[in-house]
Amino acid sequence: MLDLLPIAAACFGIPQYLPQILKLRRTGDTAGVSWSWATLTSINNAAWFCYFMASGYWTASLPSTAASTLAGTVSVMLVRRGALNRRAIRWIAAWAGLLALAAALGGRVGLGTLLAAASIVQVTPSLWTAYRTTHPTGISKGTWTLVCGELSCWLIFGLWKTDPRLITLGATGVLAGILMLARVQQAGVLSNQR
Repeated sequence: MLDLLPIAAACFGIPQYLPQILKLRRTGDTAGVSWSWATLTSINNAAWFCYFMASGYWTASLPSTAASTLAGTVSVMLVRRGALNRRAIRWIAAWAGLLALAAALGGRVGLGTLLAAASIVQVTPSLWTAYRTTHPTGISKGTWTLVCGELSCWLIFGLWKTDPRLITLGATGVLAGILMLARVQQAGVLSNQR
């Protein structure tokens, strides 16, 4: 039964950035949505694809491909709406170079070890932006609900396979998802009180 968790993760993971894309397209509202998060998500999921392929987790390749492509779409949409974070460009480029170096020098284990930290690197800008924005009305609850669903599957699968990289990915992703949903809920309550 636990072998099916990557399939369940794929069901949550493949469409997870569509709600954010649709919301951005419909409203143009970028308040609380981080360009750095979307860009790092795209880069990190491309690296996760490499890790999953090297680990033989074939079913995981589809959601990582979808997440990389769709998060990249969110990143481009944010740039078109003026939400580019120019200060973060060098840091993101350095991170991408570090991932490539880890893969080249350490193979699957080297890349996986760095990817354990990737989830923290990836979600920090989203939390920072959401909690520093007075009215984060641009954040899609649907995207973060799907993030929680997918990453809870990876957390359980990682625990079952005793894969510390997947455990870290799952735990940080679920925590970030919960914090983002709490922030959206808090902002909604505050705006209703005004």
